[in-house]
Amino acid sequence: MSTQTIPVTLNTNPKLPTYNMDEIAFGKNFTDHMLVADYENGEWKNVVIKPYAPFEVDPSCATLHYGQTIFEGIKAFKNNKGEAVIFRPDQNFKRFNISAERMQMPAIPEWIFMEGMKQLIKLEAGWIPNKPDASLYIRPFMIAMDPFLGVRPSQTYKFMIILGPSGAYFSAPMKILIEQHYTRATPGGVGFAKNGGNYGGSLYPVSLAQKNGYDQVLWTDAIEHKYVEEVGMMNVMFVIDGKIITPSVEKGTVLKGVTRNSAITLLKEMGYEVEERFLSVAEIVDAHKKGLFQEVFGVGTAAVVSYISRLAHGEYIMDFDVEALKVAPALKKHLNDIRMGNIVDKHDWLVHI
Repeated sequence: MSTQTIPVTLNTNPKLPTYNMDEIAFGKNFTDHMLVADYENGEWKNVVIKPYAPFEVDPSCATLHYGQTIFEGIKAFKNNKGEAVIFRPDQNFKRFNISAERMQMPAIPEWIFMEGMKQLIKLEAGWIPNKPDASLYIRPFMIAMDPFLGVRPSQTYKFMIILGPSGAYFSAPMKILIEQHYTRATPGGVGFAKNGGNYGGSLYPVSLAQKNGYDQVLWTDAIEHKYVEEVGMMNVMFVIDGKIITPSVEKGTVLKGVTRNSAITLLKEMGYEVEERFLSVAEIVDAHKKGLFQEVFGVGTAAVVSYISRLAHGEYIMDFDVEALKVAPALKKHLNDIRMGNIVDKHDWLVHI
C-alpha cells in the first residue's frame, strides 16, 4: 500500500479551540477538516484534505435522483496511553468496495481510504474525546456526481471522509418491535451493502414503531416474516439456553458487521458457544415461554454493544432485567478493554495513528 502524503489546506477558523467536549452527541458536530477525492475519466484524482465545508452539486446530480451512494462507519479512540487508535478500518475498507461493486461504483484505492483516513485523524487528533463511551466517529462515503437524468451508473464520483466527536448512540436500553409487515432487504437485493437506500426505506416503519413506544424494529425475512435478521443500524444477538445465536448472513439480507464479526470471535474466546443460523420468531417466543431466553443485544459500530430491555412480537412482550445481564456487559467490557489497551490486542485489530 502506498504511503503518499496528501496535500493539506488548513482551516483558518478552526472550531476545536472553542468546542465543548462535554456536549458531544452522535452525528451532530464535525471536525475542522475533511478528505475529498474525485473520480473522473476512469481514475481517482484531486485527493486533498481541506477545511470542512458545504460543496455544490448540480440539481440533476445522479445521487439526488437515483440513490447511487454508499458509506461506512468507523471509530477512533484514545487508549489508556493517550494514543489515537482506529478499530479495524481494514474490514470497513473491504466492505466499502464490496458495496461499491454492488452499486456499480468504482473501487476506492487502499491508499486513499486507509492512508487518507490516518492522515486526517492525525490532523484532527485533538477532537478525539477522552471519556467513557465516546469516540471520534469516521464516515467515509461516495456519491455519484454526473449531472445527468438517466438510469445508468454515473461516470464521475466524489469520495469523502468526515469526522465527528460522538457520545453513545443510545443513552438507555432499547425497546425493540419485531417487524411483521415492512421489509428491509430481499434475497438478491442490496441488504449486504451499506447504501443509503437501505436506511431511507426503513424510516417509515421505524416511525410507526416509535409512535408505540419502541426505539427500533427488528427486521424479519421478506418472504414469510418468519426469521429475524437485524435491527435498524446494528446486528443482533440472542442468548438462549446459554448459547449465543445470531442471524445468518448467507442470504445477503443481513449486513456483515465488523462489530458482529469481532463479537463472535471474542464470545468464542470467552467460552460461549456461538451459532450463526436462521432463527425464527417462533423459536424465540417459545424459548421465552420456557424461561430459556436470557438476553438479547445489538452490536454495531455506532452502538458498539447496545442493551435491549424489551422485545415485542405484536402483543407478546418479552422484558429483560438489564441489571441482571451477563453476556452483553462482559462483551462490551472486553471490546473496550482491547480498544483502551487494557488487554493485549492479539488479533491486531487496532491501527495506531
